[in-house]
Amino acid sequence: MLFAVICTDKPGHLNVRMETRPAHVEWLNGLNAAGTLKIGGPFLDEDGKPCGSMLLIAADDLGAAKAVAAQDPYAGAGLFADVEIKPYNWIFNNPEA
Repeated sequence: MLFAVICTDKPGHLNVRMETRPAHVEWLNGLNAAGTLKIGGPFLDEDGKPCGSMLLIAADDLGAAKAVAAQDPYAGAGLFADVEIKPYNWIFNNPEA
């Protein structure tokens, strides 16, 4: 099953994002290699700077998706003001369909 992980950064925390980015990218590379990560990238503010994240991940259920999201180094660094995880049905342009 697929889940969208929608994360909103805390205001004024761009420095936390940039300092934690290498560990975050390494974590994403591991998810990608395992086939868990389907899509990932940052949301951008009006100045073109990252202000949140969106991941599309494969997990058995909502609990497993929450466990994956909790391992994000950004979450561990306290970057996010909010994390929302929703089941997702990828209909259009799904390369696995």
